[in-house]
Amino acid sequence: MKIIRAEFNGECFYGVLNGEEVLRLKSAPYDAIEYTGEKLKLSEVVLLPPAEPSKIVCIGKNYKAHADEMGEGQPPEPVLFIKPNTCIVYDGEDVVYPEMSNRVDYEGELGVVIGKRASKVQKGHAAEYILGYTCLNDVTARDIQKSPTQGTQWTRGKGFDTFCPIGPHIETELDAQNVELETRLNGEVKQHSNTNLMTHGIDSLICFITEGMTLLPGDIVATGTPEGIGSMQRGDVVEVEIEGIGTLKNRII
Repeated sequence: MKIIRAEFNGECFYGVLNGEEVLRLKSAPYDAIEYTGEKLKLSEVVLLPPAEPSKIVCIGKNYKAHADEMGEGQPPEPVLFIKPNTCIVYDGEDVVYPEMSNRVDYEGELGVVIGKRASKVQKGHAAEYILGYTCLNDVTARDIQKSPTQGTQWTRGKGFDTFCPIGPHIETELDAQNVELETRLNGEVKQHSNTNLMTHGIDSLICFITEGMTLLPGDIVATGTPEGIGSMQRGDVVEVEIEGIGTLKNRII
């Protein structure tokens, strides 16, 4: 099932994508999928980011090859940081290059969308709290993240407005622990990996996060990026494609 958010006649709503039709839902899809019976043409609606997270919880260095390319080693436990929800933009929207930065990087990732309140989730039960999955780009101002004068600044370097494109929809039926992930810059493949190479799998990540932090419906867990990160320039187009989900495409301005 492909869950979307859309706007029609000034009203925002959730829906299910069925080919070129949108089947409108009565409410957000977290408690239950209930249809209104209204069908709209996809061409009639304006698509929006498919989730409205209170926070995006991100995982650093969750692929060994990426940890190796950064030259910092891989920690034994997941490294967590948070992007504010003001980072969110949709497929096709622009990513704004901050004037104070001289290096802005792409980081293609699998995003996990939480479906119900999750606190102290026990091992083997994370799937019960997941609504679905989406493509995500953890855009990073690398020079600000690793400032020589201010020290490591993960939240500042990764928290700029527009620095978390997501989309194009939430896919609810996916073996997310074994899918191909590819990032392309101006059509050239820069990252290609599989989620089965994560050091910490999705179940472990959600259990680890919720030991002390409650995840709410709509929150997103960004599961980390594989090797091949690199910089973008104004005018570049970056695409994150995940097998079984689709492609997220954004331009840098």
